[in-house]
Amino acid sequence: MYTLYIANKNYSSWSLRPWVLMRELSIAFEESISPFNGSAHGEAFRAFSPSGKVPCLQDGAWVVWDSLAITEYLAEQHNGIWPADPMARAWARCAAAEMHSGFAALREQCSMHCGFRIRLNELSPALQGDIERIDALWREGLQRFGGPFLAGAQFTAVDAFYAPIAFRVQTYGLALSAQSLAYVSRLLELESMREWYAAALKEPWREQPHEAAALKGGVLLQDYRLG
Repeated sequence: MYTLYIANKNYSSWSLRPWVLMRELSIAFEESISPFNGSAHGEAFRAFSPSGKVPCLQDGAWVVWDSLAITEYLAEQHNGIWPADPMARAWARCAAAEMHSGFAALREQCSMHCGFRIRLNELSPALQGDIERIDALWREGLQRFGGPFLAGAQFTAVDAFYAPIAFRVQTYGLALSAQSLAYVSRLLELESMREWYAAALKEPWREQPHEAAALKGGVLLQDYRLG
C-alpha cells in the first residue's frame, strides 16, 4: 500500500496533484497530513521527504518526492496515468511540465486557498498573461482531443496537474473563456475534488504566511471554512 504524504488541503496545490490522480484512477493509498508550520515545517517534512517538501510518496522501502516524479513513478506501475494515444500523451506531458515549472505570476498572486473568495484589486500584465496562456492551452487540448478532459475522454495526469487551477478560479473569480470555465466546473464536480474541498473547509489549521499570501492582492469577500 502506498503512503502519500501531503500538507494542508486548504493550501497545498502540489499535494493535490498526485492525490486527485490516485483517487480518480482508483489507486489505493494511505494519506498522511502534516500541516504547514511557518519556517519550521521544512524540518518536520524531512522526517518523510528528502527534500523537506510535499508531496512525497512511500512505496515500501522506496521514497519518491516531487509531484512530477511521483506521477512518472506511478505511470510505471499503473495504466491510465497518461493517455494511451502517443500524440495525446506527448501533448499531455508537455502541458503538465509547463504547469510544473511555469506560471510564476499566478502562483505568487493567486496562492491556493480553498476556503476564501477574494476579489483581486488588479491583474498585473504577468498574471493576465498566465491566465490567457492557461485558457489557450485548455482550449487547445479540449478541441484537439475531443474532451471532456484535456487529453481526451479520460481523466489523466495532465488534468491532475491543472486541478489546483480550478480551485484558484473559484477563489479569485478568474475570467476565462466559456469552454475553459466549463472545464473548471467539470473538475470541481469530480467526486475526488469535492472530497478534497470538503476536507479543506473542515481543517482547523491556520498558517499565517499562506493566509497573508492569499489576501495580499485583493479583498476578502467570504471565508467558507468550518474548522
